[in-house]
Amino acid sequence: MGDTLEFNEIYQEVKGSWNDGRLRFSKQNVVYKSSKTGKVDSIPASELSLAQWRRVCLGHGIKLGTSAGHIYKYDGFRDTDFERISEFFKANYKVELTEKDMCVKGWNWGTAKFSGPLLSFDINDSTAFEIPLSNVSQCATGKNEVTLEFHQNDDTEVSLMEVRFYVPPSQADERQDPVEAFAQNVLSKADVIQATGDAVCIFKELQCLTPRGRYDIRIYPTFLHLHGKTFDYKIPYTTVLRLFLLPHKDQRQMFFVISLDPPIKQGQTRYHFLILLFSKEENINLTLNMSEDEVERRFEGKLSKNMSGSLYEMVSRVMKALVNRKITVPGNFQGHSGAQCITCSYKASSGLLYPLERGFIYVHKPPVHLRFEEISCVNFARGTTTTRSFDFEIETKQGNQYTFSSIEREEYGKLFDFVNAKKLNIKNRGFKEKKGMKGKIDEYSDSDDDQHDAYLERMKAEGKIREEGNDSDESDGGSDESFNPGEEDDDIAEEYDSNASASDSSEEGDESENESAKKKKAKKPKVVKEKKERKPRKEKKQKDAGGPKRPMSAYMLWLNSSRERIKSENPGISITEISKKAGEMWRQLGKDEKEEWETKAGEAKRQYDKAKKEYTESGGGSSSKKESKKSGGKKDEKKRKSAGGDKDRERAGGNDSFKSREFIETSEESSSDSDHKSKSKRKKESDDDEEEAVSTPASSEEESD
Repeated sequence: MGDTLEFNEIYQEVKGSWNDGRLRFSKQNVVYKSSKTGKVDSIPASELSLAQWRRVCLGHGIKLGTSAGHIYKYDGFRDTDFERISEFFKANYKVELTEKDMCVKGWNWGTAKFSGPLLSFDINDSTAFEIPLSNVSQCATGKNEVTLEFHQNDDTEVSLMEVRFYVPPSQADERQDPVEAFAQNVLSKADVIQATGDAVCIFKELQCLTPRGRYDIRIYPTFLHLHGKTFDYKIPYTTVLRLFLLPHKDQRQMFFVISLDPPIKQGQTRYHFLILLFSKEENINLTLNMSEDEVERRFEGKLSKNMSGSLYEMVSRVMKALVNRKITVPGNFQGHSGAQCITCSYKASSGLLYPLERGFIYVHKPPVHLRFEEISCVNFARGTTTTRSFDFEIETKQGNQYTFSSIEREEYGKLFDFVNAKKLNIKNRGFKEKKGMKGKIDEYSDSDDDQHDAYLERMKAEGKIREEGNDSDESDGGSDESFNPGEEDDDIAEEYDSNASASDSSEEGDESENESAKKKKAKKPKVVKEKKERKPRKEKKQKDAGGPKRPMSAYMLWLNSSRERIKSENPGISITEISKKAGEMWRQLGKDEKEEWETKAGEAKRQYDKAKKEYTESGGGSSSKKESKKSGGKKDEKKRKSAGGDKDRERAGGNDSFKSREFIETSEESSSDSDHKSKSKRKKESDDDEEEAVSTPASSEEESD
């Protein structure tokens, strides 16, 4: 037989609900860890005094009792486990595992027995049911009956509200009422919070984020009392799971988080976390309402009667001593800005995500705590609105998904290294279809590293592209300049010319279809010409490679000289925040300081005007080229019209050489407008004009005949 016995899917009843977990029997102790809360119950082997094997609703169960009177019950065992556990208990704990039968007759008349923290209802020496007195919230008495009310559990679909016991009058002892004796036995072990005696200490007007408001916190030996202007909360120390002390990103404040199970209630609202916010600069002198001997005996040096220091240190120190739990602080993680947290958003609310040594915690609205052992996988997803940020998704083994969005891309490398170091499974949805993956992310966890490295490089490349532009406006203008209406006009004209020449060379075919196609195409240049009115506005944005560079404004000159200083004063600041910060600083500059930069901007403007004038006079720029394209387009349009007129003459039986006077005049005008073109092109156009002039007298003579 080994040194330990381990069992999975073992259930523990907590206020009417079954919580699964893992149970381990070792030579030193019995350890049970809840899968839901992560809470660990440890029972030293030397304290075990009772062990019973019982048939319960989930198979078989074990009831363990300690010498201190505590009772622990675990269900979910198989019938075959009895022999192994019994031999282990005999060999290591010196305790015999006895079989105990439960009464299933359904009778409601029996004997009530109080044994430690349990009230058992027995019928013929067999237990029918047991009530943990710690679940009792209130006990009321009547003439011959006692009513027990229970704490409610939000995780159960059906909850037991109350149980009433009829207590018959007793003839044996008339000095003591049996009803009152029954109630006193219940209240001695019940979890009924009563503020008896003075508080150990009181903290006045503490700022509380959850539940929101300012509360006086009164520390009692067994519970915590939050007293506000509207609501009061009493929190037993037994419901405290964990304590967290987290530094704010601004390094001036501290969060103190108390995790609760079950949560405190206000109407239908449940608060699983109590979050207090402290300033690091706030100090306090604290005196405990106890004698020095009593403080030393109870807290064993953890506290002293008189203490002084920061307020958050005093509160955390007192809570740690009373609750007897460790305080969790952030580990070695350090973000891009040097803080131990990451700014992000969860459910449309901005907050801080803290990577801890054994989990993640998000504060503050709503607070979320995720342990590594309950995380199935994590995912780094691209932001839905912009590439400047990404989303961090966490999926639990229960199927719940938590998405923390709007995380700055500079945090990606640090967060990925942290997740990789903690050996969490990482999935990338972008590679699922490529590799044919439908599930089983765990089997391919090793290949996720390369995928995310590539994603990191892609995000860095996109960041470099965006950082090349000074502002988003200039980058938008550059993208608009890629659309040039003038060039598209030329493309349309050239396409039309090729069709026209093809129609001129081929006289056979359907001439009516050619004419209708030409008319439709002739309308397209007109529509584009109407857009030419916008050309001067877009030409201002167009950058001529050979032309002088446009001057910068006074603000841009000042920003270029001050950008590095702003970055050094604000480490980790983003590009958008630099622009906002610079705008505020510029508005705060005095008139004399601005006048210096306005003078520089004016001098740069004069130099630009002078250089631009010289560049234009020397033939630079694209204005002459575009005018030639305009004239060329007009001439082509006239040629198309003349070609259409020639075909009309052919159908009417006219002479092929007929040219109208209007056509001759427009042709001469178009040729005179294009004199600035190359010599070869001008020579070709003059030859065409001469041919037209020679043919004109012959056509006019025929017309006069």
